[in-house]
Amino acid sequence: MRICCCVKRVPAPGARINVTPDGQATDTAHLGFTTSPHEECGVEEAVQLTEAHGGEVTVLTLGPPEAAEQLRYAASVGAHNGVLVSNDGSAWDPQRTAVALTAAIRTLEEADGPFDLLIFGNESADSGGFQVGVRVAVALGRPIVGGIKGIDIDGTTVRARRRTDAGFEVYELPMPAAVGVKEGINLPRYPTMRGRLASKRLEVTVLPAEAPQGGQAMRRLHRPTDVTSETVILGDGPAAAPAVVDVLADLGVL
Repeated sequence: MRICCCVKRVPAPGARINVTPDGQATDTAHLGFTTSPHEECGVEEAVQLTEAHGGEVTVLTLGPPEAAEQLRYAASVGAHNGVLVSNDGSAWDPQRTAVALTAAIRTLEEADGPFDLLIFGNESADSGGFQVGVRVAVALGRPIVGGIKGIDIDGTTVRARRRTDAGFEVYELPMPAAVGVKEGINLPRYPTMRGRLASKRLEVTVLPAEAPQGGQAMRRLHRPTDVTSETVILGDGPAAAPAVVDVLADLGVL
């Protein structure tokens, strides 16, 4: 089984994101970067599937040369190949990104045959566009379903499960197929020392990122105003009781 998992380099979750003075980019001077969480689970799912059914995992990303770090991390947890579709690091719209990834996948498939399964994160942690996986699958003529929380392989069929309020929806897709997975589909493993050493030997394949500007354009980034909370000490011990009663009365509890 050949699986291609597409990942994205994003600022580490929880980091303070600052915007450049002109509002056209994020200030990355003090930012750490990681793999988008949905896609980290996608890599783990791909590795688990090849462990169960045999085959290999190719991890594909579009970004600057520094994005090779995310490919090496994927190799440290079991991925076999890393492919960087290299650009200048500027933010690309979903349409442009999808065109470049589609071209890269076609190039890889022309060399080694079609991938049985394409795995995407349901959405990226930074822009959250929900578009790239769908656009790539449609361009390649492959069925896709998103919001997936479980994958089983039965011969040449992918059985994908999506959680609902009533339980699960189950979709059966003929391979080659594509899925968009959500965080929580599994618990990603930590890299072992052997895995980290192997990742340093990974030969990253670099492909050019060639795609025209898409139909979406970023005008300006705006950082929301920081909201601070104020803590008021109502008193100490029994003396605070009247003040607590007043607060409860103001809230309509009493």
